[in-house]
Amino acid sequence: MTLFRITALTRAVAMSVATLAFTVGASAATGNKADYDQAKTSAKATYASASKACDATSGNAKDICVAEAKAARTKTEVDAEAAYKNTPKAREHAIHETAEANYKVAKERCDDKAGNDKDVCVKEAKAVMVKAEADAKATHKVADARVDASKDKREADYKVAAEKCDAMAGDAKSACVAQAKAKYGM
Repeated sequence: MTLFRITALTRAVAMSVATLAFTVGASAATGNKADYDQAKTSAKATYASASKACDATSGNAKDICVAEAKAARTKTEVDAEAAYKNTPKAREHAIHETAEANYKVAKERCDDKAGNDKDVCVKEAKAVMVKAEADAKATHKVADARVDASKDKREADYKVAAEKCDAMAGDAKSACVAQAKAKYGM
């Protein structure tokens, strides 16, 4: 049963990462402040409702229920913030926060176990969180590398265009250089 729960948690984290990447990737500019505020309000209302439902349970089942409600609120809030800010750092932060919230839920589930089974359960939950955070960090670094590579390519293309302009004189050369600067964003 532990393997099933951890596997389900792994899938949930992977889907969260993919959904966040798709959602944020679909918008080219920063998000809408009204949408962001609405998502935060909705997350709080959903959490309040879910935590009230948890009052019907007791013991560790209640702890799990509350942890799941908090994780859902956290995920909604950080995904909305990442979509609003639309930066690699915000997306990475959202993945970290979601992974940590999912880890807390998994750890609560582990409390139903004892001895080595519990130790293994906690280690598996921690491993899922570490993997999600490592993937987020790698994705962030890849994005940074792409930005740097794009800048280097533009600069190289500009240098070629500027060199071609050197063969000209006067207004033609000035116009050529201005056109190259505009084309390559220099």
